[in-house]
Amino acid sequence: MLTTRSWPGETRRRLTEALQRPAAQQPGWADPGAADDVREALERLPPLVLPAEVDRLRSRLADAARGRAFVLQGGDCAETFAANTADHVGANVGALRAMARALEQDGGRPVVTLGRIAGQYAKPRSQPVDVLGLPVFRGDIVNGPEPDPAGRAADPRRMLRAYTHALAALNLIRAGHGGPGAEVFTSHEALLLDYERGLLRLAAGDGTGRGGETGGLYALSAHFLWIGERTRQLDGAHVALAALLANPVGVKIGPGTDPELAVAYAERLNPGREPGRLTFISRMGAGAVREKLPAVVERVTAAGHPVVWSCDPMHGNTREAPSGYKTRRVTDIEDEVRGFFEVHRELGTHPGGLHIELTGDAVTECLDEPGGIDDTALAGRYETHCDPRLNGDQALRLAGAVAALTRT
Repeated sequence: MLTTRSWPGETRRRLTEALQRPAAQQPGWADPGAADDVREALERLPPLVLPAEVDRLRSRLADAARGRAFVLQGGDCAETFAANTADHVGANVGALRAMARALEQDGGRPVVTLGRIAGQYAKPRSQPVDVLGLPVFRGDIVNGPEPDPAGRAADPRRMLRAYTHALAALNLIRAGHGGPGAEVFTSHEALLLDYERGLLRLAAGDGTGRGGETGGLYALSAHFLWIGERTRQLDGAHVALAALLANPVGVKIGPGTDPELAVAYAERLNPGREPGRLTFISRMGAGAVREKLPAVVERVTAAGHPVVWSCDPMHGNTREAPSGYKTRRVTDIEDEVRGFFEVHRELGTHPGGLHIELTGDAVTECLDEPGGIDDTALAGRYETHCDPRLNGDQALRLAGAVAALTRT
């Protein structure tokens, strides 16, 4: 695999052009020169995943696009360095594998398992400063959660720590932590462009910057990357970078997504209409999914784009509990999933995946009266550093509900 200095001039030109576009949600490094040094250090390190693994995932996602498989994607909202332990990684992977088994056995289709793991260290934020007037916490890859100016300073050296922690998590997965079962591919939001750029590699045999089985430009920080709701500007740097990659990529789409814009994403990110290349992850909310999703699905399908349709029933259903905790109701999550399946059933398209925030730990972050978690119980084990996650029992119940929907 070739690093930046060995790339053909045209590939370097296209990458430079992409990264010169406006980029939302990037930290203001106090020392830009140090960020350049870290990026160059990342370029010299071994990649975290391999092109052959990325190609294998892309092939399996092609089955999901054709209606022959189902994609399960899940893990922490925001991974932290402190929680990157054998117990926590094993619990999360174990929860995913248990869900995958339930979906395969009861749903009748092979399951492609993607962890939000080994790289989900950056988080987009609504505001640049918090209520204390400090730079907002942007995830362990950028700064620390401590409420003091020194801890909140954007430190590019944290990208090297993120690489080390991602490698450790991958080693745990490959060593079988979480028990036997489905192969777990890695994924995260491609938010921090300096980190992603440092782990780009050009596989031999293709100088065009796009490819697949025969080579191409790979983001080898993970097998699968997605573009979030806050960074999916059509002419922005995140979309432009994703358009160059051989990796399968995803785009989060919310209730404000215009159907024509969705088609424009598909044209930009998958002009060759290759099944498995592009996943649309809808995050509409239980109250909007039945109204807003049909027009998007209809328009993209009519334009001939073979995308994987996945449902994120978490982000559109966040609320503040009376106790002040940021939470989600399990009943709302289940209702959005039902609405997602209803839309696809009515349109004759394939509901191809589920994207959730979960942990195998016994947390109490999502309201779940049948499971014994009401507002007074949230404080028991509310441990997330960002958004509330389903615990292992809640996630497995959701898997059973999804399996039942895939059978009908």
